[in-house]
Amino acid sequence: MAPKHDEIRLATDKRTEFGKGAARKLRRADKVPAVLYGFGEAPAHLALPFHDTFQALKNPNALLTIAVEGEDDQLALAKDIQRDPIKPIIEHVDLVIVKKGQKVVVEVPVHLEGEAAPETVVTVDAQTLEIEADPMSLPDNLVVSVEGAEMGTLIHASDVTMPAGVTLVSDPETLVVNITQQITAEALEAELAEAEEEAGVEHDEPETDAPAVEAPAEGGEESSDKE
Repeated sequence: MAPKHDEIRLATDKRTEFGKGAARKLRRADKVPAVLYGFGEAPAHLALPFHDTFQALKNPNALLTIAVEGEDDQLALAKDIQRDPIKPIIEHVDLVIVKKGQKVVVEVPVHLEGEAAPETVVTVDAQTLEIEADPMSLPDNLVVSVEGAEMGTLIHASDVTMPAGVTLVSDPETLVVNITQQITAEALEAELAEAEEEAGVEHDEPETDAPAVEAPAEGGEESSDKE
């Protein structure tokens, strides 16, 4: 069973400036622009500490305690994380307030354990599953064992063991893991040849050496005996 989340505390500041220019200024100061909302409360615009936030959000379902000076702490989950496509930078975070005892729905990654039977291929068809749980008891992942699984084994969402207090939300018939037979080099080559034939792919014939040409006799012409 996957371990539960530890609570992560982030000391934040209220933002008073907005817009792209203000956001860039915050990032240069090692801060992450964020907005916190939920439970009918007015959205709070925050500046999160970059390093602590970056580390915390390596797990997108990390339970965060948002601490603002002079205000009550709020429990929150990251609803949306905007990241720079190239640089290791978080550009903006949407945080949603959660309450102890009130369940939330989140996506949790699937984690495989064990080794399938020899000469098989393990394919993960569903990288995540949607679950419902108390925010204090969200699992880091859902463990699926493939130990000794034979060719033809299909593991559906309904086959995945849920930790205590966790309910599956995804369709129970969702295919999570598919165990197939490992293809041999000969079979792969045959499949490739068949695919090329169906696609009308033609290969050039290998070049052959031209027949040797005998040199003419001296004098440039062949001579013949006369009677």
